[in-house]
Amino acid sequence: QVQLVESGGDLVQPGGSLTLSCAASGSIFSFNAMGWYRQAPGKERELVAAITRGGITNYVDSVKDRFTISQNMAKNIVYLQMNSLKFEDTAVYYCNAKRISSERLTQDYWGKGTLVTVSS
Repeated sequence: QVQLVESGGDLVQPGGSLTLSCAASGSIFSFNAMGWYRQAPGKERELVAAITRGGITNYVDSVKDRFTISQNMAKNIVYLQMNSLKFEDTAVYYCNAKRISSERLTQDYWGKGTLVTVSS
């Protein structure tokens, strides 16, 4: 079974920075895309950032120019560098791996999440 383990969540002051890591049990090259989702209190889960095998990235508008997603294929780790953190960034962040089969069906895998709290 695919295993995704997040780390790096912490309590951070507004304007601060934090880097999240997602370690995969297998090769992340086997996935079509990796990404980070988050769920804030009272909110629905949303896609924060995603990156394809080829390195193409996508971000939700609220984090553009502040967050950067990257991947280390050799180490099977996906990162989310978060800068200029705001109160509204407070959420549980989940690592996601997406694989599209030859039948064009999508299979999603999830980590258990890591909590990021932005507070003064």
